[in-house]
Amino acid sequence: MKLSIYSVGKTNESYIKEGVDQFTKRIGHYYPIDWQLITPSKLTDPAQIKKAEAASILKAITSTDVLVLLDEKGKMLSSPGVANLIQQKANQSAQRIVFLIGGAYGVDEEIKKRANFTWSLSELVFPHMLVRLLLAEQIYRACSILATKNTITNNIATPF
Repeated sequence: MKLSIYSVGKTNESYIKEGVDQFTKRIGHYYPIDWQLITPSKLTDPAQIKKAEAASILKAITSTDVLVLLDEKGKMLSSPGVANLIQQKANQSAQRIVFLIGGAYGVDEEIKKRANFTWSLSELVFPHMLVRLLLAEQIYRACSILATKNTITNNIATPF
């Protein structure tokens, strides 16, 4: 399975980039991972912006991708909950999980309907670049939890 993180917005500030790069490298020990920045729309009407960004997002994902939308109205998960979500999708033979951070105005209703899961990091609203760092860290933490679980499971002696 592969992990992808899509984010609408500009490139990361250097202080964010360093952390994102570090966690991305760590995640890469567990799953192939890539990032895709989606250029924000230059339109001025929020509804049109969301529609234009939705078109770019939908063009970039496939029908078999598991789309996890980050949205403040989504379901909150604990770190083990994120690990369980990733493990569940792996068990279902998902080829790719795409984590999506929407644009400044959120995402179009079409994206919300397409999402397989909507996840809220917090009831707080964070700058998008900080969300990238938080997301990368939480995915790494989930991978670490899964690796620890698998190590413990594989080291348990089975009776004859």
